[in-house]
Amino acid sequence: MGRIVVSENVTLDGVIQDPAGDEGFRVGGWAGLIKDSPQLNQLALDEALGAEAWLLGRRSYEWFAARWPSRSGELADRLNGLPKYVVSSTLSGPTWNNSTVLTGDVLNEVSKLKQELTGDIVVPASFRLLRTLMEHDLVDELRLKLFPVVLGAGERLFSETSHQSPMRLVDARTLERGIAYLIYEPVGVA
Repeated sequence: MGRIVVSENVTLDGVIQDPAGDEGFRVGGWAGLIKDSPQLNQLALDEALGAEAWLLGRRSYEWFAARWPSRSGELADRLNGLPKYVVSSTLSGPTWNNSTVLTGDVLNEVSKLKQELTGDIVVPASFRLLRTLMEHDLVDELRLKLFPVVLGAGERLFSETSHQSPMRLVDARTLERGIAYLIYEPVGVA
């Protein structure tokens, strides 16, 4: 059975909007580029090498698909070759290789994907999808890169939910520039 693994960059106050600074958000760019951070770059590579597939929302898919196909190197090669599943009711004919659009009910499609795959299904940067998956207890692991900055504005990682989602910290590391790398599992997951 596959595992849904959410991977997000987040500020101390929970903002996930525009970490690279290319979306036009007035305080975007708070994470910088992973290529400029050896430890973050290695984390991204390790995560990609350990993934069986990526699961993305349409907007995140379009962002990645506009950047990675033209890049080269070990991370680019892995991301370009990795199977990608895109949850969308509007995307048709995805151009990034190994991409499949999931157009049915999100919960059914993701549950089916978890049954079909056996490894980590990584969900990067897709906060709307993350919220849906969290609300329905489909997330098996949260990997957060917590950046030591408070923005005071912006789209937050979590929104209101119908129930509590207790989490257990299973790993914590300090990276360069004071970034905390935190891994959580929902309580009750073995």
